[in-house]
Parts: sequence; C-alpha cells; structure tokens
Amino acid sequence: MNPLQRALIEKAGHDHGFEYVSASTDSQVQMASARHPAQVVVRLDGGRFILSFNALTTAQLNNELARSFPEFLFDDGVFQAPDQNALAVLLRRAAELAHALPNQAVRDFDVSLQQELDHLPLELKGTEVERLVRQRVGQQAFRSAMLDYWGGACAVTGIAIPELLRASHAKPWAECGSDAERLDVFNGFLLSANLDALFDRFLISFDNGGELLLSSQISHSDRILLGLDRPLQLHWIASEHLPYLGYHRQCFISAQQ
Repeated sequence: MNPLQRALIEKAGHDHGFEYVSASTDSQVQMASARHPAQVVVRLDGGRFILSFNALTTAQLNNELARSFPEFLFDDGVFQAPDQNALAVLLRRAAELAHALPNQAVRDFDVSLQQELDHLPLELKGTEVERLVRQRVGQQAFRSAMLDYWGGACAVTGIAIPELLRASHAKPWAECGSDAERLDVFNGFLLSANLDALFDRFLISFDNGGELLLSSQISHSDRILLGLDRPLQLHWIASEHLPYLGYHRQCFISAQQ
C-alpha cells in the first residue's frame, strides 16, 4: 500500500463515519470513531478494498451489511469494495448501523440524560418533570437511532423527508420494562406520519414476513384515500424484530375484537 492509497482510505473513512486512524501499517489501515464503537480494518487486495469490522455488536453489524450489500460480501464477516465509491457506501452504512444497533442508543441516552439532569433544579428531581425529561431525551435518542438504522427513509414507502418520518414503537414506551427495550432499534420501525398514526393505534401491523396487515375498522374508501389499497410491506425485517412485532400483532388482533 503506497502513501497515496493509504491517504485515500483515510479520507474515505474521515468523510464517511470513521474519522480517525487508530493504527496504520504498510499493509492496512485501522479506523475508528468517537460517535460509535465500531472499528474497521481496510487493506488492499488486487485493486479491491477488503474490510473487516470490529464492534460490540459485530455479528449484528455484519449481518445487516450482508443483507444490505450481498454483492460486497467477500467472506464470513469480511467485505470487499471494488472501487472508492463502494468503499464510501460500505463505510457510511457501517457507521450508521454502529450508531443505531443496540445498545449504542442506550449509551447516547445515558450521556444526554445526565447532561439534562445536571441542569435540573434539585427540587424537581424525582418528580413528574424528571419523568418527562427522561421520556423526551429517550424518544430523541430512539428517533436518531431509527433514522440511522433505516437510512433516513420510511421502512415501507421509502419516503425520505425527515419531517414526515416517525420512530414508531412496536412495544409501546410505557409497556417496556427497561430503557434497553425502549431504545432498541428493533422495537419498531421508521414510518411515514400516516402509517405511524395507524401503527400506534393498532390499526395496522405486519406479519413475520413484513407484509402489511389492515384493521377491518378501516373502510375500503379510507384505504384508497390512505394509499393502502395496494400490497405494502417492510423493505426488510430482521429476526430481532419478531418478538416486538409479535407483541404488537397481539395488540392489533385484540383491537379487532
């Protein structure tokens, strides 16, 4: 690896979520970030970039990357990028996933919450005000993680206008037993505002294959007006979604009765 090749790899990392070099040799560059726990080692092989990732959630990260980019899978847990554009795509998606996957959102929540509570008057500690602060900070952390995980687009329609997107919980916030559940990116989906409103009220759900389920309470004419008169489904669904989705689907079924 010559100095120019090394510099191009380091720039790609800096621009796409791995902003500092933690180690560099004649054969490879290792990069990391202050924003997430993942690290990546990049080496050259016959003109290709070979990438391997290390993180607290390495298995999930590799599984998600393999699902998103099967054409870039080189070996078990190792990816190849044929050119600089593909290298940028892989690095950017890996950084998004590393920032979203459990339990990075919980760590971000803990840091942000402590900052908020440090400015809260002592007499308000342990009151309804503190509970509302916790909920607001948690929902912000959840939304940020969901935007990263779903690449800033609705999980069903692909709409990518941030103002129209909502982080929808499958197992409602109040029903979760811990912050880890509340902030788990697999506990819900990034949905456009109309789908979020329906999902939140158990008027729609999804089966284990990701296909949209519609409540009988939504009339045929309303389905047309809402754009629900055609087959719709999640762009993908991971096994980690299924327990939360099962909870939501039971609520959906109960709401029909």
